[in-house]
Formats: sequence, C-alpha cells, structure tokens
Amino acid sequence: MSKTNDEIEAKFWLTDMIAFEERLRKAGARLLHPRVLEINLRFDTPDGRLTRQRRVLRLRKDYAVHLTYKGAARPGEAVSVRQEIEFEANNFEAAKAFLEALDYQVSVMYEKYRTDYKINDLVIAVDEMPYGYFCEIEGPRVSSIRSIADSLELNWEARILDSYLGLFSRLQQGGLQVHNLAFDEFKGVVAHLETLGLHPADQKTL
Repeated sequence: MSKTNDEIEAKFWLTDMIAFEERLRKAGARLLHPRVLEINLRFDTPDGRLTRQRRVLRLRKDYAVHLTYKGAARPGEAVSVRQEIEFEANNFEAAKAFLEALDYQVSVMYEKYRTDYKINDLVIAVDEMPYGYFCEIEGPRVSSIRSIADSLELNWEARILDSYLGLFSRLQQGGLQVHNLAFDEFKGVVAHLETLGLHPADQKTL
C-alpha cells in the first residue's frame, strides 16, 4: 500500500482520553485499527539538513512497517498541510539498514500508543504520548475537519500546528532532560505542556 498526497490534519491536546473515545463512538465512529504501540525512527543527514528544512524521513513499526517522507508544513494554513509520501515495507530492520547505507542516521526514536477511528472520509487518531493524550483529525478538507471537531466538543482555537517531535523539541529547549520520546525515558518525568502555550481542547474555555 502507498500514499502520495497532502496530509491535512488538526491536532488537539486532551485531558480525558476515555471520555473523548466515548464521544467518538456516540458520533458513529468506526474502529479502523485497535490500540497498538508505534515505534518510530526519525532519520536525518549527519549535518541535520532535513530537520533544518522541517522535512521528515521516518520509519515506523506498528501493525505493519511504513516508510514516510513529509515535506515542510505550508505557512499560513489554519491546520497542518504538508506533502506526504508513505508506503509499506516488509522488514523493519532491512529498511533501517537500507536508510543507513544511504548515509542517513537515526536522530531520535519516539513512541506512542495509537487507536484509529473513521467517520465518513475522516480518520481520527487517539494517541497516548509519553507526555500526554492527543487526537489528530485528518481529512481532505479543513471545513470537514473543523465540523467534526465541533461535533466532538473540541475547542477549535486550541488546535496545535506543531508535530509531536516539534512539541518535544520545545520541551527540551525549556529544560526537559530526556533524549528520546519514549515511555521508559519519561518514567518519573512530568512534562508541563501549558508552558508551551497549549490548552486542553476538551475543556470548555481557554
């Protein structure tokens, strides 16, 4: 399977993941993929060129193995809009060796537990990250993303344009002493997302 198109999505910070999933089910969401641990390796050139250009080269293992390229997010958009090219590989270690043979190297490892739901042509991912709970709503149009966000009682003004690694980098710049975005490394660590100017989208007011 492969995908080559623009990724259009909005991300929201949640305080109550269980209540949000209940609202999803009441809204008629269909379970697309059950909860699974994702292991992601982000690759870069030795001089960090991809990161500087805000581009992503990622190898992911969950219910399959995926190799993904993402371009930089387009400026001035209401949600995150970026080119995405993704396809399945059949061997995680072989794909890692392939990228390393091309002189790419792992710059960071990150994990999340993800559950995917679908409503019409929208995919709603419910994510447990080492630093909190989130959802991502992806679809073909900003208008339909906002419509379903409103119906799920999410505060549109609290949407997040940063990637998960972008948020992680900002936490590190604020003094978080963790190298990888991994559950083991976050044991006993409290990340204060409100210091990044974020607000839980499942609360009524900012």
